[in-house]
Amino acid sequence: MKIIIIEDETLVAEDLYSTLMQIKPDIELQAVLSSVSESIEYFSNHPQPDLIFSDIQLGDGLSFQIFSHIEINVPIVFCTAFDDYAIEAFQTNGIDYILKPYDKNVLDKAIQKYSLLKTALAKDVIQQYDAVMKVLDSYKLQETGTFMIKHRDRYLPVGLDKIAMFYLEDEVCRLYLFSGKIYFIPDTLEEVESKIGSNFFRANRQFLINKEAVLEALEYFPRKLKLQLKLSFDKEIIVSKEKKTKLLKWLNDV
Repeated sequence: MKIIIIEDETLVAEDLYSTLMQIKPDIELQAVLSSVSESIEYFSNHPQPDLIFSDIQLGDGLSFQIFSHIEINVPIVFCTAFDDYAIEAFQTNGIDYILKPYDKNVLDKAIQKYSLLKTALAKDVIQQYDAVMKVLDSYKLQETGTFMIKHRDRYLPVGLDKIAMFYLEDEVCRLYLFSGKIYFIPDTLEEVESKIGSNFFRANRQFLINKEAVLEALEYFPRKLKLQLKLSFDKEIIVSKEKKTKLLKWLNDV
């Protein structure tokens, strides 16, 4: 059986291949592809394998974009760290998946299933991508109450109530937990703001603050406000006079 792995984390791809080899030693790894663009180029010039294992979130986009550009006639096992809300979307649209981190028994069942039903499972799957992508595009963090962060080779779901703020430093977006831990995230503040709920306020270009992290708002010259937080933080958070009224209303809303 020839397989292709689409995964942008080298260690994750190696771990997946190693586990698959334990299950089926005669598996032949045809290629490891790390991005949407690389995959499109590869499939445009190479024969398709028997089975594809594809991560969903790649560095340059969602892997569904690959299959929107290239007609794939073999089954695909999607690998995901999305929580139950997104998983339900995959089930509804008939696309199979496995959850990260990889489980040997689940991988074994996936190989058995796709070996038996290769043609049937590949049929009409391309038409389903658009429907799933629409669900993912509308995937709101306020509906799940979690924010997914990538730390080393793991995906960690973090409750929004655990996040004190998102902030920008040296043009890099960071997530600051009430526990004091800080994580780098690839999102922009604009992207984060579009997903999270009303319990967070965009104080200025640099800071997106959780209401529960605010101790008080102090008058700050001229006609601005300065936020004092309940946790230790060495940077000033200044709210402009244009946002002052909106901030005070946000703080008063229950």
